[in-house]
Amino acid sequence: LLAGGADGNILSGGLGGLLRQFQQNGQGDVVNSWVGKGPNQNISESDLAKSIGSEDIDALSRHTGLSRDDLLAGLRRELPGTIDELTPDGRLPTGEEISQRV
Repeated sequence: LLAGGADGNILSGGLGGLLRQFQQNGQGDVVNSWVGKGPNQNISESDLAKSIGSEDIDALSRHTGLSRDDLLAGLRRELPGTIDELTPDGRLPTGEEISQRV
């Protein structure tokens, strides 16, 4: 999901690109809570879809075989915790930090 997908453009900006998409779509406070060390804020499925973009949601749906509704429900449930785990220091990891974790 965060590294790109079969269609080549599905969230291809990686974690930083995904976070920028959320910030540019008015969800900066929400996504910052996922990165930060405090509790994760919830996001509605409609705000999630708007932040990711219809084309990417549709491409992910095709790629995974999940309906759009099921995909958004799963992302809403899992994405905050996943981003939280990928940013244990409350910030985007550096390339060196990522390579040490792999």
